[in-house]
Amino acid sequence: MNVSTAWVYLVIAIVAEVIGTSFLKASAGFTKPLPSLMVALGYGAAFYCLSLTLTTIPMGVAYAVWSGVGVTLIAAIGWLFLGQKLDAAAIAGMGLIVAGVVVLNLFSKAAAH
Repeated sequence: MNVSTAWVYLVIAIVAEVIGTSFLKASAGFTKPLPSLMVALGYGAAFYCLSLTLTTIPMGVAYAVWSGVGVTLIAAIGWLFLGQKLDAAAIAGMGLIVAGVVVLNLFSKAAAH
């Protein structure tokens, strides 16, 4: 697999994980069938696509990007759709996460280019 395709799979893995995580609360401890199905499908697709990504992109890099972008997207969804509050420290912390992912991908020799 080429590097571009691996990054596409990583983006799909991130989106699928964010979808699965977004439905966790609605699943009410996996007692509600439709949200529970969305969690299972989201995580299943996320881990499948992540496994494809790892054939090309080093695990540490892929996981750093996956978790960093995922945390930031989940916090944004919580803020936009669930009424969760983000204070200045939370926003600054997420900014640092994004900055770390950018530095990792632009300047690290560990990242697959």
